[in-house]
Amino acid sequence: MSIAISRIVQGLEPSATLAMSAKAKELKAQGKTVYDLSVGEPDFITPQHIRDAAAAAMKAGHTKYTLASGLPELKKAVADKYKADYGIEYPAAQVVISNGAKHSLHNAFFTTLNPGDEVIIPAPYWVSYAELVKLSGAVPVIVPTEESQGFKMTAAAFERAITAKTRMLLLCNPSNPTGTMYSRSELEMLADIVIAKNLFVVADEIYDTLVYDNRQFASFPTLRSGLQDRTIVVNGASKTYAMTGWRVGWTLSPANVAQKMGGLQSQETSNPCSISQYAALAAITGPQNCVAEMSAAFAQRRDYVAKRIAEIEGLSCAEMQGAFYAFFNVKKHLGRKPGSVSVTNSEQFCLELLTQKQTAAVMGSAFGCEGYVRASFAAGLDVLKEAFDRIAEFVGN
Repeated sequence: MSIAISRIVQGLEPSATLAMSAKAKELKAQGKTVYDLSVGEPDFITPQHIRDAAAAAMKAGHTKYTLASGLPELKKAVADKYKADYGIEYPAAQVVISNGAKHSLHNAFFTTLNPGDEVIIPAPYWVSYAELVKLSGAVPVIVPTEESQGFKMTAAAFERAITAKTRMLLLCNPSNPTGTMYSRSELEMLADIVIAKNLFVVADEIYDTLVYDNRQFASFPTLRSGLQDRTIVVNGASKTYAMTGWRVGWTLSPANVAQKMGGLQSQETSNPCSISQYAALAAITGPQNCVAEMSAAFAQRRDYVAKRIAEIEGLSCAEMQGAFYAFFNVKKHLGRKPGSVSVTNSEQFCLELLTQKQTAAVMGSAFGCEGYVRASFAAGLDVLKEAFDRIAEFVGN
């Protein structure tokens, strides 16, 4: 007799980004050169002073349990940074350090949602959002957006999606997968509805430092008086400091929510890795020139990718204002036969692109938006050049 799998886990969709990355690694293991644009991971090594801090923490014997909700020093550093960057105050007790921003999202949903609650999520959306909401027993309500509107949910569309069961808005800004960003005025219109309808917000702001062309990022709880009491901000070290493997994320939230998230985490994982926390402390409190340097490199790559997409017949892309993704339209190339295989959807497009041209990207359907492909430009210009040469060949340019 085999062990039965729960209905909840049976219903989960695996992460498409990690699945495509795994396929790319399989080809690499076969000795093939693969140009991998599938995973949202900076190609930069974690800056030296952060790695040095981790080594120093180990030498100093900081290898024991910390508070389940994180090192007090790190919690204070996160709160101090938020005040310095956005002018809003949180006591350190309202910061919870977790095992990456995905874990922070899990904590937020499991702490605040009940079975049957509805969570409004604009599409395209990051692949794990809907699955994490479903795991909590709540219901993701997907609101489609349009390329012509920068893939941003309008206030009217938001209001139409609200029902008596709606409890939360989940918003990623700047966006993964589209790279577009809401302006302050656009966010304020959404915020007014949140307040009027008595909703809560999970604001995924993991890409807040990766904003281009001198645009100003606006953090959600700063938009209106009272929003701080109804917003859980999610952020982390992975994108800003090239610390994906260190697994350090955090939330800033109302006091009662933070207390319960800390309690939940104490039962599930205990504290995040102590060494990673000391490294994150050095990242936040240390020199920030590394952040500016990486952001400048991403901006250069963004410009190159935008140029290449514009040059390939039949492709289009909304303006990439933040993060490090291009979400380009391939609809004009669906229904064709590159090689001898018919490509009718974005999944087939990406699988054949990987098989025929050894270039990995992620199908738009995984983000709730068929007919598009996400390519990460968190890769060197040499990789991007070869990858887009191959994309151009694949679509017949």
